Amino acid sequence: MDDPIAREQVAAIWRVDSSTIPGPGRPAVALIDSIGTDGGVRALLVVGSNILVSAPNAVQVEKRLKALDLLVVADFFLSETAKLADVVLPSAQWAEEDGTMTNLEGRVILRRRAVDPPEGVRTDIDILCALAAALGKRQSFAFRGARDVFDELRQATHGAPADYAGITYERIEAEDGVFWPCPSANHPGTPRLFADGFPTPSGRARFHGVPHQPPADNPDAEFPLHLTTGRVLAHYQSGTQTRHVDELRRAAPEPLAEMHPATAKLHRLSNGARVTLTTRRADATFTLKVTPAIREDTVFVPFHWGDAQSVNRLTNAAVDRTSGMPELKVCAVRVSAVAEDPGA
Repeated sequence: MDDPIAREQVAAIWRVDSSTIPGPGRPAVALIDSIGTDGGVRALLVVGSNILVSAPNAVQVEKRLKALDLLVVADFFLSETAKLADVVLPSAQWAEEDGTMTNLEGRVILRRRAVDPPEGVRTDIDILCALAAALGKRQSFAFRGARDVFDELRQATHGAPADYAGITYERIEAEDGVFWPCPSANHPGTPRLFADGFPTPSGRARFHGVPHQPPADNPDAEFPLHLTTGRVLAHYQSGTQTRHVDELRRAAPEPLAEMHPATAKLHRLSNGARVTLTTRRADATFTLKVTPAIREDTVFVPFHWGDAQSVNRLTNAAVDRTSGMPELKVCAVRVSAVAEDPGA
């Protein structure tokens, strides 16, 4: 965003002056923290993201989202974030739209629409182009579909490390995918990056020593254990899709707090007990799973659930000073048994 050569290249494609292209923005956590404050975000469009479940310190995230003048969410299920929205725009799912995908090995593949979306449902491209038209910028968003967007991507990346210029829909279909970088039509693509060298003056890789940065939220007498979060096989990301699938919901109906047997014995807890996890931000109640496949000083909870079952209500929004990424994976926690209801 702050490379003047890249800015000029993209400005030429967009037919605008490079000075009109915004500069680098705020990292996600800082952006959320600015919501509803003086000089902060007042209106927010969320596309295909469930930040109320996926962002750290979700209690604070909910307060910030409720401080907006306008929240618009484009999604295909009514996610936890969409439930807070002033306007919800139903958008097409992956099987209801055309487009390309680039997988983790760098292969660009083509995705064809399998079924038509329901009546009144638009693709993300259609929604963004309609929004541009309402804002008087339709001429800059004259895309007829995903192929037009991909062709713009080919122009914008020409000469860049991830060069898509030589990749076309026809080549993707004929070659069962094309690997970037692929700078021209006669280039074979690059199945293996850095086989002959790295993009440095010497062609050799650069290694950097990185000093250890301890967690921002460490255990102490009040919060003696580490809390970490992660995934389970049955669900994906914030669970907006997978929690609607009966088979997956039966396979993993709720988030379980995993604890080592020695730690459970120390806390006088048994497998299947209801426990409350408390951090310096909030508390939440889960069913306990006692397992030897975890460290004795750590409790693990998956993050695919929302509302009262959201473990990200507990996590810390402290960020890495270089990347701005939040420290979702570690914070201090204490565990207590939930008192049984004598009348139950």
